[in-house]
Amino acid sequence: MSKLLFIVNPLSGGIDKKKLLRKVEKNLRHPYEVAFTDRPGHATQLAREADADIVVAVGGDGTVNEVAAGLMGTGKALAIIPCGSGDGLALHLGISRRPGKAVRVLNDGVVTSMDCGLMDGKPFFSVAGVGLDADVAWEFARAGHRGLWTYISLAWKLWQHFQPQTYTLDIDGKILETRAVFVTVGNSNQWGNQARIADLASVQDGLLNLVIVKPFRTLDIPLLAAKLMLGRAHTSRRVQTLTGRHVTIGRPSPGPAHFDGDPIQKGTQIELEVVPEALRVLVPRNRKI
Repeated sequence: MSKLLFIVNPLSGGIDKKKLLRKVEKNLRHPYEVAFTDRPGHATQLAREADADIVVAVGGDGTVNEVAAGLMGTGKALAIIPCGSGDGLALHLGISRRPGKAVRVLNDGVVTSMDCGLMDGKPFFSVAGVGLDADVAWEFARAGHRGLWTYISLAWKLWQHFQPQTYTLDIDGKILETRAVFVTVGNSNQWGNQARIADLASVQDGLLNLVIVKPFRTLDIPLLAAKLMLGRAHTSRRVQTLTGRHVTIGRPSPGPAHFDGDPIQKGTQIELEVVPEALRVLVPRNRKI
């Protein structure tokens, strides 16, 4: 029987984590321990030092990123009880945001391997990128409220005066210069909340999905949004999708970037690459990821 360690971010999602853990405990069939984080980076340390077969990230994409980073190369497996604002990796993996359903994966799931991405050497497991979505992530991190509607309202506000940039992309040695609203590099298929920007992505194909969203009009937003939520973003004439193992993004000036939902300031050159089978992860049985 597997031994589990729950690493809990007490602040993510505005949810009472002790109440959530009680719901999980009712149906859990494995021995477990619980550790709460108290500072940035703490989850990575706890995961790396865990005396457990499976380490369960209880939180949002940021918590999942920290836990997963600590587990790389250890042989221990990541599991997720999602309770954040987006939960992008969990949703890609088919893990429910309802604790009562998510616990079924802890009981009956299977361990497999997945790829990860690196942005200038820093791991990401879902998506990273630059452009409008990075600007929104930067503002979202400083907003007084979390949640989908806060994200949408910030995106709309920034869109009113946003200017696309010209990017120089080196994809496995092939150079492309393009003007774009944003460039997203997906290991998994989505930002979160089922907004599947890299809808063709797999975390087991040894590739990164590069999604270039070309300039569009405000009138185009409803159709683009519909395709995004239906998992058909790649069919839009405003979207170009490419794949590669190593990507360099060049841009005219420094500014925000994001990885797994967290914003960071980056320079004019950003290096991204895939690390195949870098992480063991617990997923629903028969789930294609």
